[in-house]
Amino acid sequence: MAHELPVQLVLSHDLSVSIRAALQYDADDPYAVRAVFHTPDQSGTVEWLLSRDMLAQALSEHTGHGDVHMWPTGGSGRDVVSMALRSPAGSALLEFPAQGVESFLRETWSVVPPGTESSRLDLDAKLARLLAEN
Repeated sequence: MAHELPVQLVLSHDLSVSIRAALQYDADDPYAVRAVFHTPDQSGTVEWLLSRDMLAQALSEHTGHGDVHMWPTGGSGRDVVSMALRSPAGSALLEFPAQGVESFLRETWSVVPPGTESSRLDLDAKLARLLAEN
């Protein structure tokens, strides 16, 4: 499932640019959310793999590990989910509408409820494939 969202790429305190973005979820990878950002000139995309739990936590508090940090911001404290991304190629500050993130998460939870993710994984089959490759 994919959910298109209007996202702001924050360039400075006073300047941001609207970009197209989508959050994607695949029940076969139940812990992950793929964030796909279209470059401002629409010449390509940049993809990040995020934790579904971390995205949900960002609706109410600061969270993050390593190169990804997220937190709620805005007038009521929950209007926007800010996301800071860092890589060797650079960094970006993005702002997602919190309502859109919450709507996307509700859709994913209807497919794979929180706490049931491990039942979607066939770890024995994955381990067998890994061992067969060696």
